[in-house]
Amino acid sequence: MCGIAGVLNPKTPNDRRRLPETLASMLEVISHRGPDDEGTFVALDGVLGLGHRRLAVIDPEGGHQPLANEDESVWIVFNGCIYNYGELADELRSRGHVFRTRSDTEVIVHAYEQWGPDCVERFNGMWAFAVWDAREKLLFCSRDRLGIKPFYYAWDGRTFSFASEIKALLAAKTADAMVDENAMRQYLTFQFTLSDRTLFKSVSKLEPGCNMLIRPGDAPRIRRFWDISFDLDAAHDEDWFVGRLGGLLSDAVRLRLRSDVPLGAHLSGGLDSAAIVSLARQLMGDATLKTFTGAFDEGELFDETPFARIAARQANTENFETYLTCDDFTNSIEKIIWHMDTPAAGPGVFPQFFVSKLAAGHVKVVLGGQGGDELFIGYVRYLLAYLEECIKGAIENTAQAAKYVATLETIIPSLPALAKYGPMVKSFWREGLFEKPARRYFSLMDRFSDCRELLTTDAPRDREKTFGEFEAIFDAHGAKAMINRIFAFDVKTHLQSLLHVEDRTSMAWGLESRVPLLDHRLVELMAAVPPVVKFRDGRLKHLLRRAVDGIAPQEILARTDKMGFPVPFSRWASDGLRDFVADVLTSKHARERGLFDPKVIDKTIGSARPFSRSLWGALCLELWHRKFMD
Repeated sequence: MCGIAGVLNPKTPNDRRRLPETLASMLEVISHRGPDDEGTFVALDGVLGLGHRRLAVIDPEGGHQPLANEDESVWIVFNGCIYNYGELADELRSRGHVFRTRSDTEVIVHAYEQWGPDCVERFNGMWAFAVWDAREKLLFCSRDRLGIKPFYYAWDGRTFSFASEIKALLAAKTADAMVDENAMRQYLTFQFTLSDRTLFKSVSKLEPGCNMLIRPGDAPRIRRFWDISFDLDAAHDEDWFVGRLGGLLSDAVRLRLRSDVPLGAHLSGGLDSAAIVSLARQLMGDATLKTFTGAFDEGELFDETPFARIAARQANTENFETYLTCDDFTNSIEKIIWHMDTPAAGPGVFPQFFVSKLAAGHVKVVLGGQGGDELFIGYVRYLLAYLEECIKGAIENTAQAAKYVATLETIIPSLPALAKYGPMVKSFWREGLFEKPARRYFSLMDRFSDCRELLTTDAPRDREKTFGEFEAIFDAHGAKAMINRIFAFDVKTHLQSLLHVEDRTSMAWGLESRVPLLDHRLVELMAAVPPVVKFRDGRLKHLLRRAVDGIAPQEILARTDKMGFPVPFSRWASDGLRDFVADVLTSKHARERGLFDPKVIDKTIGSARPFSRSLWGALCLELWHRKFMD
């Protein structure tokens, strides 16, 4: 894990002379991403500058960047990890390539020499990198298939710049701190932006699974090298898929255990992290495995440590716990927003920030369970969407015609998972019952209704425009079953916001986070599984449960109360949080900004239970404006 930055084709001769200084400014603002080393490369003609901050994980002694090939005609800055670097290095040596280091970075350089931009199709890993081919005067940039590592860029028609974090582009003055109103409209609806947009008007993100080629003075050319394909596999039965899934899960964890520095794992009380820790224990033998858990001392609703301790005992890990307080929140939220570059989409970013801090005190690499809910059908909203489909099928007498992946009768045993989600159920069925699938899922993902009263914006007027952008993604990829269209949309959008949090909360502390469940082979397998197998009888994470049965603890496999990482804001109201929120949202700057209705803000803060998702969103939006726009 590292921080990368670069500038291609500076505008003026003076800009070219100042390129080393510009790179230094970019690297300074993202120094937290790479505390171990720093390096820059500037082409002799001043047309290109590359910068790198390093977190040394693979070949700590030999992996200094920017790194070049033997004749220095190819240079690279790289953030991420290519897990199959050893196998690729052996193949490249057999083809005559000579290596000076043991780093996965050098593997990318030689792979590019051998296969050109198509080299990325051979990688198993997470990456964002830029390769400068001096012979061709070509900058080749790439981002991994699932978007685990970030890549932001700015292009003004002359100069191209890129970085791991937006704040580095602002530091370089190649991007301006101006709000993209269309992106803000999307953010207010979903609490994330779609496609390549960011909240900054002059900054875009390279989308997952895409390569970019750019020559000095030319516009970037982007090509997608990987996408989800729903070519359903009807040749195999459920037992075969369970066996295949189990083998891939084990191999995904095996590859991500490769490290030249201490490694551990996040451990909540949920199935995803417990499965990863259990598989890691099988693969590591008697080696020490450290795990890290976060919680709140606010009763069982906010504390999953009993289940985490069960998983830790079974896997014989050295488990570390951290309990977070209201003061931790008020003292850290502004710093968290700065690290995020965006308003924090959900309150889970707060405990994740501190669990990463805990882990960074013991290891340099952690495994995490991100992606399990999207891949294996784990969100309660999936169950709610399909409950409506089942009711519709029962009424129309079409459920047995293979139109639905579950019937009303078979889905009933799964419904207790909805018990804690009464407000969501009421809101979902308030209007639009039995409309087309895109409309129904849009209503589940639309967060604007929660904050409509607080904001003075006219976003509702553009709701149909936002829905059109949503529908284009929801109905893409050739997926026919609703569950696969949901799968595709969430991997393309919602998962990206979670991976953004994963990257920023870990890199804030110089910690590399690896996510085995997002091995692209697992994604491709789950896209090929027939929906009736993947979501058997409406059972959340059905295939994953079967694949790790006998490996993960039975107490966790039997859980039906999906918790996530709830934060007890309401309970902290009497412990100073109310005053903090009031100071931020009723301040002179906030009132002059005009984003929020002061009367509604005052009323909400003064209510008995003020800390709704809407107030959380308003707080983060105002803090973001202070950090980046003021």
